[in-house]
Amino acid sequence: MAEILIPANAEVRGWIDDWLGELAQVRRLAPKTLGAYERDLRQFIAFLAGHVGGTVDGAALMGLRPADFRAFLANRRSAGAGSRSLARTLSALRSLFRHLEREGLASGDALAAVKAPRAPRPLPRALTETEARRLVDSPPADGEEPWIVARDTAVFMLLYGAGLRIAEALAVTAADLAGDGAIRVTGKGSKTRLVPVLPAVRQAIGAYLDLSPHKPSPNEPLFRGARGGPLSPRMVQRRLVRLRGALGLPASATPHALRHSFATHLLARGGDLRGIQELLGHASLSTTQIYTRVDTERLLEAYRAAHPRSG
Repeated sequence: MAEILIPANAEVRGWIDDWLGELAQVRRLAPKTLGAYERDLRQFIAFLAGHVGGTVDGAALMGLRPADFRAFLANRRSAGAGSRSLARTLSALRSLFRHLEREGLASGDALAAVKAPRAPRPLPRALTETEARRLVDSPPADGEEPWIVARDTAVFMLLYGAGLRIAEALAVTAADLAGDGAIRVTGKGSKTRLVPVLPAVRQAIGAYLDLSPHKPSPNEPLFRGARGGPLSPRMVQRRLVRLRGALGLPASATPHALRHSFATHLLARGGDLRGIQELLGHASLSTTQIYTRVDTERLLEAYRAAHPRSG
């Protein structure tokens, strides 16, 4: 350790050795995590040595200000570190300074004023149009109750054909279906919106209602479990897991992926971003804009797969 963390004096190297020992023996961090934290500290000490103009000692650590930590993170960013790496680096530094604070050696107040960089939002995992159709049109398995198959198909149609969240689809009532070609949806924050319903979606709901042995009142959720209670999201998820295996679909085929697929496919076919925002019930357009990144990434994937010079 002493050889790795030069230029720090023996006192500081001892502090860091004690901290790493605590992580390994008391907190039992995985070796890879421990190695990453060690590299983060090595980079920090190297930066700090240049920042203070000499060997890093205890006084240098105790005299750090928020601006010093921000300068280090900016330096790492300029060297190509991403937000996730910077967040881990900051986590390592906070862990070290908590250790030093417990030992009465240094304060972590300056570090507490430094915010972790915001990691980029992961892109939604949309299905292809073929995968989505196969999922929605999947044939019943042997022994399945026809009304349950019809119920699950209607739910999938609402997720993919109308872009509903699973909780929104399972909360739909007969009263919500009232109206010409639209459905009233209650979303996050109890906000309601009208969503156009394709004839195929309405037909799927009608087929389920005709077969279902349970007849809820107009203000009760339409979709019922086998015993007549409201259908739970867990049951829909289980159905999708079974279908994934039967149809050979990827693990990304989830109920929420059908909603992502609705937005992605609509945008790919020329849908207006503001209109998609309204259909999805997003409060902010910035939330919907992530689908433009999905569409761009799909185009790039197609290019890389097909273009003769892409390699």
